Amino acid sequence: MLVFYLISLPLTMGIVILTLKYFAGPSVPIYVFLTVGYTWFCSFSIIILVPADIWTTMVGHSSTEISLFWSMSYWSTFLLTWVVVPTIQGYEDAGDFTVAERLKTSIHANLVFYLCVGSLGLVGVILFIIFRRNWSGGILGFAMACSNTFGLVTGAFLLGFGLSEIPKGIWKDADWTIRQKVLSHKVAKMAVKLDGAHQEFSNAIVVTQATSNQMPKRDPLRPYMNIIDSMLEKMLKEDSSFKPQGGRFGENDMDYDTDEKSMASLRRRLRIAREQYCRYRSEYMSFVLEALELEDTVKNYERRDATGWKFVSSFKPERTGKLGPSLDTIEFIWRCVLRKQLQRLLAVILGCMSAAILLAEATILPHGVDLSLFSILINSVGKQELLGQITSFIPLMYMCVCTYYSLFKIGMLMFYALTPRQTSSVSLLMICSMVARYAPPISYNFLNLINLPGIRKTVFEKRMGNIDDAVPFFGKGFNKIYPLIMVVYTLLLVTNFFHRVIKYFGNWKVFKFQNEADGTDGFNPSGLIILHKERSMLGQGCNVGEHVIPLARNFSSTSINNEPGSNTTDKGAAELGKMGEYKPMKEELKHETSREAITKKSSGIREQQKKQESNSNSTEDESTSITVDDGNSESARASLSGTLASKWESMKSGLLNIKSNLEAKNFLPLRQTEETKAPSHASSSKSLDEIFQKLKRSSQDLKDLDADDDEF
Repeated sequence: MLVFYLISLPLTMGIVILTLKYFAGPSVPIYVFLTVGYTWFCSFSIIILVPADIWTTMVGHSSTEISLFWSMSYWSTFLLTWVVVPTIQGYEDAGDFTVAERLKTSIHANLVFYLCVGSLGLVGVILFIIFRRNWSGGILGFAMACSNTFGLVTGAFLLGFGLSEIPKGIWKDADWTIRQKVLSHKVAKMAVKLDGAHQEFSNAIVVTQATSNQMPKRDPLRPYMNIIDSMLEKMLKEDSSFKPQGGRFGENDMDYDTDEKSMASLRRRLRIAREQYCRYRSEYMSFVLEALELEDTVKNYERRDATGWKFVSSFKPERTGKLGPSLDTIEFIWRCVLRKQLQRLLAVILGCMSAAILLAEATILPHGVDLSLFSILINSVGKQELLGQITSFIPLMYMCVCTYYSLFKIGMLMFYALTPRQTSSVSLLMICSMVARYAPPISYNFLNLINLPGIRKTVFEKRMGNIDDAVPFFGKGFNKIYPLIMVVYTLLLVTNFFHRVIKYFGNWKVFKFQNEADGTDGFNPSGLIILHKERSMLGQGCNVGEHVIPLARNFSSTSINNEPGSNTTDKGAAELGKMGEYKPMKEELKHETSREAITKKSSGIREQQKKQESNSNSTEDESTSITVDDGNSESARASLSGTLASKWESMKSGLLNIKSNLEAKNFLPLRQTEETKAPSHASSSKSLDEIFQKLKRSSQDLKDLDADDDEF
């Protein structure tokens, strides 16, 4: 009778291990790996136990095994998510140098959390004493209902958001143009974030090295500094491609050598800076590669007749051997034909499942009416064990996916993120804690959608307790009312009600939860230029992300506004198009024009100085005029030097902007331009540097000439 459960259990274990290996970073210790894996396994074992519980209740079999498995999974998850995982998370986040100190820091950091949990438990006991009547689950059932009330209520809103956004997101991603726009915005934003993380990591390295250099060898804190130095050396060896740039000191950056706690803060800062940099670099690389592959997909589809229905990549080596042409054809069919159609089909199927779940949630309140599609299917298969349990498992798993999708979307904005190969220990522990907290409420919510024959209750419902007993202030109907609130909320999301309200008031944009497709009314010019540079670098044998830091830093200084609904992006793209109409000037013409401008500027300054000197000579005596003349000469030289320096910087910035805009001409959306050969990045960069050097030498010659004139 537990065939499905016994088959699913080892499969769940394998999926958990593979998922952890895929997302865990290289610095995740083994005890964190095991803790997260066991927590995930216990959480998912509750979900796969629900179909078996439903089937045994329908056929009337003994529920001893189900009760045992359910108790083991639930209480293990309960202890892990409320006690073990928060303690290990605080331990991993601490920067102290001993196990005892790290545990002490962890307990102190979680003290507020434990006080809140204890206060809720105390309130629950008081309510149990005051409102005690015929409570079928007893005090344990009441405690479990109280602990899951928060998950049931908040999980309903998370579920509603996922039911709306997952089908819409998959449908929009099937449109290549929309996806290209989304990726151009993502690449630009992630490049700026990567630049900020690179800067912070460089600052942390500089502060660490400066603290180490100023600390004497006999200092009592020197052993702690040696540990930090070893950690920094290991970081730089593991990532040889990282090149620190800049590095600035803050107001209190030289105060880390005061005591042991300050040294722990320095160690924690260095670790967090490195983890954040690795996370943003991984996300940036994935977005860039996806954007470049999508460009190749569009290009191959448009040239399918010329290429013979074979996929040709612009940055991957060509396949060789006998199977090479066949594999190219298979890849073309998958990327250019099947993938888009399957995405749209999946979006339609998931949209129908979302509608069925909403209908089932909306019809919980009426008695005697069973409009739940899942309830009808489960009751129709009757006593067919495997088919009945699969019918229960599919919608339950979809509800879990929708809830966890919303949970991760919110977490990426604030606390944590799942990044392939770069997820830190703190993020993994936070994610496993949230997954464990929402597994029982999701299962309980699904059981409310199923009307079993004879008004029978599953073991899960009997042991978990009734949520109506946990919230007596709302009466006995709360268990059927809160799903209706979720249905209304989801319908408002589907109709974009909140988006329209926020757009109407304007100033409420800060409260907007942005989706991937927001702001896709146009391509992001910065993202297009970065993608063009990355493709050029890949063609020269470089890796993704090697030259994005200075490029993103230039973009971040231009303050491009990419708010949804603004026309700044369109204006930027139009300006790029206009700049592309101008033809490049020769280096000699640029040099002569710049030299003439500098000469005219310096001549005007000298004429103004002469007028001031003549006026002062006519009003003052000879001795005073000599003194004033000398002072004016000194101030003139200083003013000329500062003016030339500012002029040089502005001209250099202008030429860089012209160069970037001219190159952006070759990287407009693939549907709007024909393919042109990208200019050589190395040659253009070299010629531009030569222009800067000539201008710099010319300005220096003018300074020397002015100095000679002053001597005469």
